[in-house]
Amino acid sequence: MPEIKICGLSTPETLDAALAAGADWIGLVHFPRSPRHVGLETARALARRAGTRAGRVLLLVDPDDATLDAAVAAADPDLIQLHGRESPERVAAIRARAGRPVMKALGVAVRADLDGVAAYAAVADRLLLDAKAPPGAALPGGNGVAFDWALLAGVALPPGWMLSGGLSPETVAEAVARTGARAVDVSSGVESAPGVKDPVRIAAFVARLRAGASAPLSGTAPAV
Repeated sequence: MPEIKICGLSTPETLDAALAAGADWIGLVHFPRSPRHVGLETARALARRAGTRAGRVLLLVDPDDATLDAAVAAADPDLIQLHGRESPERVAAIRARAGRPVMKALGVAVRADLDGVAAYAAVADRLLLDAKAPPGAALPGGNGVAFDWALLAGVALPPGWMLSGGLSPETVAEAVARTGARAVDVSSGVESAPGVKDPVRIAAFVARLRAGASAPLSGTAPAV
């Protein structure tokens, strides 16, 4: 069954809902411009509450060293997700400085956006393929839009890659069937308003994927 990451959790209640539903990963966003932002003390409390019941992911956007150090010390993440414009060199530097595995998010809108896969796969532990933010968007992710999954056909993706972008309880089973993704990430698709997670939709997302995930449709899965 695919791994499931519920990102942008910001309260004990919604964290508990994700854990109770059976999420494999919980995501904490430390990026002040995001409606899902959590401060360092909240991140610390939520990470401790999660404990070892799920992998703890700390999402950062183009962090400087001071921000990186403070956030890692607070959240003690199992995985750092970089969701900005970090170069492969910066990804490698962050991984070395933090001493934690790193997942780099790549925004996808056209096939050329996948040209950087090999360079980032060489320095990151995992890749996350997300829909590229629409023009004028204030956030690099969590915008509730999907990219054309057909763009992945024939692309060599590294083991452990994760699919994001516009996923929801209504679309996730189809997304997995069409792309062959073995890990998925959802944020806005399980919200009732920007930054407000809905425990019912969280449970529905996990249940739908656990019940409905199937083998890739013929001819549509990328080479992995």
